[in-house]
Amino acid sequence: MRSAVGVLPAKATLLTAAVLLTTLGTAPPAPALHLDGSGECTFPAKTVKGTPWSLQRVLLDELWRGTDKGKGVRVAVIDTGVDTKNPQLAPAVDKGLGRDFLTRGKGADPTDDQVGHGTKVAGIIAARPRAGTGFVGLAPNATIIPIRQNDAQNSGDSDSMAKAIDHAVAKGAGVINISQDTTKPLSGTSALAEAVHRALAHGVVVVASAGNDGLDGKVKNTYPAAFPGVLAVASSDRNNERAPFSQAGSFVGVAAPGVDILSTVPGGGQCTDNGTSFSAPFVAGVAALLKEKHRDWSPAQIVTRIEQTAERSVNGHDNFVGWGVVDPVRAVQDSDLAVAPASPTPDPGLSKAPMPDVAPFSLAESPEERDRRYGTYALGIAVVLVAVIAGTAIVTRDLRRRRKDPAA
Repeated sequence: MRSAVGVLPAKATLLTAAVLLTTLGTAPPAPALHLDGSGECTFPAKTVKGTPWSLQRVLLDELWRGTDKGKGVRVAVIDTGVDTKNPQLAPAVDKGLGRDFLTRGKGADPTDDQVGHGTKVAGIIAARPRAGTGFVGLAPNATIIPIRQNDAQNSGDSDSMAKAIDHAVAKGAGVINISQDTTKPLSGTSALAEAVHRALAHGVVVVASAGNDGLDGKVKNTYPAAFPGVLAVASSDRNNERAPFSQAGSFVGVAAPGVDILSTVPGGGQCTDNGTSFSAPFVAGVAALLKEKHRDWSPAQIVTRIEQTAERSVNGHDNFVGWGVVDPVRAVQDSDLAVAPASPTPDPGLSKAPMPDVAPFSLAESPEERDRRYGTYALGIAVVLVAVIAGTAIVTRDLRRRRKDPAA
């Protein structure tokens, strides 16, 4: 039994501990990227029979209506590798398209996921249906490009991430998922920023996790999520509220389930985990379905559709859940009825439905109205009493006359 220590031991908190490596040399070191998941399970694991909560609220038949469930779309998972021994992922992963940036030579293997992190991410996107479990990926016919670029020691940095993005583009990825981040500021001319720009220019949708350092409540940028054009994903809980650990910031595009998230693990079976690492692939799966349906749409148009159709509690954008919690069915199905959005910035006017046109009413009354009501009651009672008294007097008088004069 291997432990998916990824970032934290089994009984640790939800936060991911970032271990930054010191690089020798005179050039400034590229910032290390840390995984945005807690790594709180072991593998292989048992198969979970039920349907996880994150899928219970999605009508999958409705979501997939009019689609081929993402078939023909390649989704690159730049992570710790993607295991192919898990039967739900074996038919989904194309090892020949992948690459291992951590190991050189004959030992390189993009499917050697020793952490389990990348295997969980890939399952949320494209796990195939399997008898005995209610878990399935949101785009279960999509193809996963496995790219091993990081590990439990956070050996991956922004430079290797840039190379991984270029590799994904070269292999025909339509969507790239990055469930890692660094809080070190990166300029628009950094290698990672330029790689993201090249991917977007090639029509690739780039989805990235917002990070797990949000417990302090401070707003800060994380990268690559904060680069222009990237769809940054925060974590939401079962109540559609921001998960406490989820990083807040103006760069957040949407939120998606990230608490107690079930997914595949190396060797077989599934387990639950927490983090924005598992929110990002939820959105990447939606992007893959949109990519299949609208191959002529730009990345900005797909991102805008996801943001505009999100479930919102406020009229506009906020730093915690962005434009709202992603609504997969509405994002995919409403896209048939709408003109392709032209701007990556959603229209705030679409974020809340208009109030219904109904007449106002009140459940209370003013003191004046109450006094009039009481006065009406008193008058009515007085009239009734007078009538009763008068009637009683007449009846009494008649009875007395009959007693005195029986012939009357």
